[in-house]
This record gives sequence, structure tokens and C-alpha cells, in this order.
Amino acid sequence: MRSMKQMNVALALGLGVAGVSAMPGIAAELEELQEQGFARIAIANEPPWTMVTTGGEVSGAAPDLARAVLNRMGVEEVVASVSEYGAMIPGVQARRFDMVAAGLFIKPERCEAVLFSEPDLCDAESFMILAGNPMGLQSFADVASSGARIGVVGGGGTEEKLAIEAGVDRANIVVVPDPQSGDNLLQDGRIDVYALPVLSISDLLQKADDPSLAMFAPVENTPIFCAGVAFRKQDGALRDAYDVALAEMKASGVFAAIIEPYGYSADAAMQQTRENLCGGEN
Repeated sequence: MRSMKQMNVALALGLGVAGVSAMPGIAAELEELQEQGFARIAIANEPPWTMVTTGGEVSGAAPDLARAVLNRMGVEEVVASVSEYGAMIPGVQARRFDMVAAGLFIKPERCEAVLFSEPDLCDAESFMILAGNPMGLQSFADVASSGARIGVVGGGGTEEKLAIEAGVDRANIVVVPDPQSGDNLLQDGRIDVYALPVLSISDLLQKADDPSLAMFAPVENTPIFCAGVAFRKQDGALRDAYDVALAEMKASGVFAAIIEPYGYSADAAMQQTRENLCGGEN
């Protein structure tokens, strides 16, 4: 006999109770999260993607969206752990997290290691620079050829990889422990440029309120990146159930209502697909 909560989950997924019964993988994985009452998620504390207030409240576009999708699936809450990007995939693989909801960009090499939901948050790359862009930095190739010192968030972030691929000398790549540290290094003259997505740099500039700092965007020769929620390879049924609920929210307009106040485009996410970003099935 199924509980009322399980019946609600079936309805939230757009499935009948009989349909859930016929899909034991989905039922088992959802029941595990329902029984613990929450899902453990990895975040990066990089506004507006993810953020943790001084009181410990978890917010930001990625966890707010994940919380809403999981609520639709009958999982009441999320419990977040701040993690470096490089530790997120190993963490979910080792089951320290149930999923990663941190604006983790969907890339072919990451698709080899984890399962992604369909895209949810998209953004372009940008540079935080000194006002007037005195070094004329418009691309990672410019950073490499000029010998500029570039700040990147550590632990295997996208910007670090882009810098290395463009030929930036590793000695000129300054790894910062968290997104908030980069603008301080730029203000102090310890780096010449700081790389992060547009919305992240916009948030930092607004908080810094320093006219000596500016943004160059989008960085030349870099693609538009889209993120998704990452799951263990073994949790395919859970990922698929998450996709069903996410698709319903995209169709209903709830998705846009959650992410657009943070500055993200719902249309941009809905025009991309996981298969395209992974370079194949995932």
C-alpha cells in the first residue's frame, strides 16, 4: 500500500501510481530522499548562482531551483555544503552529496563522470578589469600574450581551464579560494584581471561599489555555457525523474519565475539540450 506522500510524488512527476510502481528505480531513489526529508547538495557560494547568508540560509538561483524541483518530487528541503568545483564531482560520486546544484557547467569531460539534468542556468564568460582596461584584455589569448596575471576560482573551474588552454603560463594563474576574493586581489594589484561568468562579476562589482573596477564581457572566443544538476552515474532513474519535474516547470513558467529575478534567461536554457552540451548521450 502506497503512502499519501508517495502518491503525491507520482502526481508531481506527471505519473500515475501504477506508473511509479512499474519503475522501481525511481520509487527506490525517491523514497530514500523522502525518508531522510532532504537532499544533500553541493554549492559554491558564488552569487547569484549560489549563496549562503551570514545566518546560514541557502539561496541563489541553483539551490532555489533545485529546491523547487525536489519539492515537486516530494522531497521537502535541501541541505547544502560549500565545496570547491574540483571537489564536487568526486563528492557526489562518493555519495557525500546526493547531487550538485551549483551552476556546474555541462561539458563533455564532466558528462563522462556524472549524469546531468537538462540545462537550467546559462551565462557567458567575463573579465573583471581595471577601469579603462589599461592592458586591453579581451580574450584569454590576450592574457597569455601579455603576460598578465589572471585570477581564477580554484579547484578545476571553467576559467582555469580556459586560461590553460589559451596558453597562459601557470605561474600567471592565481587561484583564489572563493569568488569573493578575486576583486580584492585586483584592487591590491596582485592580479591584472579576474575571470568569472557575467552574472558573478556583475554581483561582485555591485557589492564592491568601486569605480576603479569594470567588466569586459563577453570574453572573446568563449562559448555560452549552460549548467545543470549533477548526479551519480548510478542514479539515472533519479536524474530522469528530476528532468520530468524540471520540464513541467519550464512549460508552466515556474522555471522562469525562479531564475529570471537572478538575471538568468529561461529562454537560453530551454534552447539548449544536455545531449548537445555533452556531445552525445548522458
